[in-house]
Amino acid sequence: MYKSMRLGILVVLVVLFATPMAFSQGQKAVADDAFEVVTVVKITGIPWFNRLEEGVVQAKEELGLNAYQIGPSDADPAQQVKMVEDLISKNVDAICITPNDATALEPVFKKARDQGILILTHESPDQAGKDVDIELIDNIAFARRTWDMLVEGMGTSGKYAIFVGGLTVPLHNLWADEGIKYAQEKYPDLELVTSRIPCGEDQELAKQKTLELLKTYPDLDGIVGFGSLGPPGAAQALKEKGLAGKVTVVGTVIPGHAAPYLKEGSLTKGILWDPKDAGFALNWVAKYLLEGNKLADLKEIPGIGAVAVEGDVIMVNAMVDITKDNVDSYGF
Repeated sequence: MYKSMRLGILVVLVVLFATPMAFSQGQKAVADDAFEVVTVVKITGIPWFNRLEEGVVQAKEELGLNAYQIGPSDADPAQQVKMVEDLISKNVDAICITPNDATALEPVFKKARDQGILILTHESPDQAGKDVDIELIDNIAFARRTWDMLVEGMGTSGKYAIFVGGLTVPLHNLWADEGIKYAQEKYPDLELVTSRIPCGEDQELAKQKTLELLKTYPDLDGIVGFGSLGPPGAAQALKEKGLAGKVTVVGTVIPGHAAPYLKEGSLTKGILWDPKDAGFALNWVAKYLLEGNKLADLKEIPGIGAVAVEGDVIMVNAMVDITKDNVDSYGF
């Protein structure tokens, strides 16, 4: 009996030491034959994509996927291409990606699909070479709502500028295109003072660009910022110059990060969806398709909501306004 007890203890110790991460973090062990689904973000370590990674982890735990997230240290399209190349070499089952440059990724997407790897994009509905794109908003409605928020702050006339994450970031530039078109029709007295400025993925750069704008256009009335660090950077500059509340700033933000700026009035309003939902949805749809299900039959993503499928694009209506009054209610 003593020998049996020693053997049992030894087995338990071997299991514990062989799988320290699974036990120490309370995560389920991933089966050897689990689908390997890798999410590649635009830039790692910033609040938006940290939140998206929570959805990836949720998918790993709830769906039994070998799911994880990677991304470049800055918003460099070449780094993303290299990461996809490496994943092709690993022969993963699916790649979920938020592109920095849609065009730059086309050749590696073709190579991946030729090898049987599923390609799912987010924030890139017109992406060539994808299997499916997932959007948590109606992009045209999102752009129009952003310009309506701008006008709610600065009025229907005046000067404004646009920040984007980068000039090659697909969705930021789609929103800018749609917003400008909408403004020309509905708010013809708005004046865009300069071409769109790439700084929305770097808060310090957004702050510096705002200071430059204020110097060149001291009568600037508003800023639209796409890229979750653009609006907070603009807000920092306005506070530094004593202009908080005098120049309207709206755009995509993470509530927890934007809260101080909204409450002090240097940031007017934010707009977004929950990036965690995007991380989970990408991985859920990857598993759904890898298991042989048809995209056309998809009606709902559990925990996210009903979907509309148009061609190879999945859309969920999850757009929300972020204000000083509700910013603390979102929990992220």
